[in-house]
Amino acid sequence: MSTARLFPSSPGRVSREFGKRACARLPPANASRGATRLAGAGTPEAGGGGGLRTSPPASQAPLLKKGGEVFCLALLLALGTGAFAQYPAKPIRLVVPFPAGESVDATARLVAQSWSTALGQQILVDNRGGAGGTIGSEAVAKSAPDGYTLLWGNVGPLAIGPGLYKKLGYDVAKDFEPVSLVAILPFVLFASPVLPANSMVELLAYARAHPGEINFGSTGVGSGLHLIGELFKSEAAIQIVHVPYKGVAQALPEMMSGKVQIAFNTIPAFLPHVKSGRLKALVITATLRSPLLPDVPTTPEVGLPGVLGASWHAVVAPAGTPREIVSRLHRTLVGTVAAPEMRNTLVAQGARPVGSSPEELRTFMREEAAKWARVIQSSGARAD
Repeated sequence: MSTARLFPSSPGRVSREFGKRACARLPPANASRGATRLAGAGTPEAGGGGGLRTSPPASQAPLLKKGGEVFCLALLLALGTGAFAQYPAKPIRLVVPFPAGESVDATARLVAQSWSTALGQQILVDNRGGAGGTIGSEAVAKSAPDGYTLLWGNVGPLAIGPGLYKKLGYDVAKDFEPVSLVAILPFVLFASPVLPANSMVELLAYARAHPGEINFGSTGVGSGLHLIGELFKSEAAIQIVHVPYKGVAQALPEMMSGKVQIAFNTIPAFLPHVKSGRLKALVITATLRSPLLPDVPTTPEVGLPGVLGASWHAVVAPAGTPREIVSRLHRTLVGTVAAPEMRNTLVAQGARPVGSSPEELRTFMREEAAKWARVIQSSGARAD
């Protein structure tokens, strides 16, 4: 007999099977009187006088049956708890649905390193990029709900994708179990140094005086950087033209030369260029200012309270993942994000550490999906 049959990979599987089989042998509560008596013993036909009875009177059977059910329930719970107590018993695969080297990947690896210490098990980052993060997300949605495959999701596949793609291989609300919202990275509106506007008031005045003459760059149709530009365009009631690029590396030189006058992005990508004077930071799409750009006002401060948007990092598991496993993942992840060193590192990257509860993340994702769906519909954005 192989060792695999003796020691199955799923922790506690043997114990749970034993418990189920033992409980299945309980006699039914409506077993007839004398059903388990010795054959012929104690019956008038056998001429016996009562004989030896091996089952209780019928009046006591339901009570004993109920007691047996309570015992079995306690047994199964104890065996299940023992199995979950061993989690994680092997390395965990954390799928990042974007290519290695991108900012999303860098943050995922940063958090995973400390999180693995808290879990007492290695976390292996698996990059599965493509289709705006939806390919890797679909792979996780279809994975076994055993806690050993997780998704490092963000606004793209978890909030924008459902409204952008006509056919999506997963349903965010039905196919994922939220663990925690890790961090939020607000967008900042950056401007070319050749643009004759040094504040939002000046930018809006210039845009209204020159409709259709300002270009705004993004990292592609349907990206968060595109949609926040469309939201800005709508809320500010101005005419600006979208110019999509394949990435920041292609858009940056165009901005510095003045071919593209403005672009939204997270702080880390453009901060060095702001400090060197090669770009200008005009506004941040959040309700709080960033400590990295303390002089840059928020959109509500400049009269655009509806222009709020950000990239964000969240961890979700396949739907059906046991509650005990989700609880352990959540508890250790929140503790990892709350550590002073981790918080300081995230803040230095332009992020606001969060560490939400699973239910808070569920509500957040639902609200984000609804918001971006409206922007997608009004702008007519569609995936290529």
